[in-house]
Parts: sequence; structure tokens; C-alpha cells
Amino acid sequence: MAQRAVPSRVEAAERIAVEAGFKKSCIPEVGRLLSLAAAAKPHGVIGESGTGSGVGTAWLHSGLGAGARLVTVERDEELARRAAGVFADDDRVGVLTGDWRLLEQHAPFDVFFCDGGGKRDDPEGVLKLLAPGGLLILDDFTPSSHWPPRFEGEVDELRLFYLTHPTLNATEVLTTPSSSVVVATRRH
Repeated sequence: MAQRAVPSRVEAAERIAVEAGFKKSCIPEVGRLLSLAAAAKPHGVIGESGTGSGVGTAWLHSGLGAGARLVTVERDEELARRAAGVFADDDRVGVLTGDWRLLEQHAPFDVFFCDGGGKRDDPEGVLKLLAPGGLLILDDFTPSSHWPPRFEGEVDELRLFYLTHPTLNATEVLTTPSSSVVVATRRH
């Protein structure tokens, strides 16, 4: 099987992650999903919580339509500054520094990759950032063959929240044998 090309901005963001010792970048399997999600909303407003070094941002950017815009937030000032440099030549991309709630002023989002703040500490707040029909992507889950889903022997209340919330249509998608994402859309 041929290796898929990795976008140059993803490679640049991955170099920053290595230089900064940042080890929480999204994996390529999730990255390709992010690119596809952004491409599905060519005039959309795309949001991301948890820029890190910009790897996920770069994957989102790789699918970004000419009429779309992308805003991401990172609380680590140095990482945010370095990630912003990867996109300095594209005015469709904004990298904010601070708390994830800074995204509220740019919402509602047609695609929201919640990889940082909000996912665990304010899931209802995350849902308020989604436009009707908006797509929510949450990664870093461990697959579970049980219902309700379990993690480390206990019911995974966070995953259950997103999978069963009455305003969402949601499913869990395996990205590797040991990782999964929750993908949801907000009902109209």
C-alpha cells in the first residue's frame, strides 16, 4: 500500500512538536479525518481547542476551502506563537493564545475539533459552540467493546455523554486498534 503524502504544514508543525518536546499531537489517522471534515464545509467556520504545535491545525488546514476560516486556541504562549508561524501566510487561519473559551466569540462552528479545553471540563459548553449540523470531533479515546463504554474498568461517563446527548447524532470510530474518536453532528 502506497504511503499517503503528509501536507508540508503538518510536517512543519511536527518539527515544532519535536523541538518543543510536545508529545500530544494528533496522529495521522485522526489528521486525515480532520482534513476530510474541513473539506466537507468549504465555506465553514472551523474551530479547534488545543492547538499544541499546530499538527491538528495543519491537518484541518489541508482540507480548508477557499471560503472557510479556521480559528484555534492554545494556552501555552510559546506553542501558540510557534504554531501561528506555520500559518502566518494564510489570513484564513487565526491562532489565539489563552483559555479555550476565547473560541466563543468565533462560534458557531461548522466543524469543531475539541482536543483541549472544554472536552472534559465543560462538555455542555463545547456543544454550545456547534452550529446546527456542525460536526464535532473528539479524539484520544480507548476503544471499548462494552455498552455503556468502559475505560479502566469503569463506565466512561465522558464518552457516554457525547454518544448519548439528545442534541447530537454520534458514533465512535476506530482510528487504530488502540484508539478511537467520537464523531458527532448537532441536530437541527
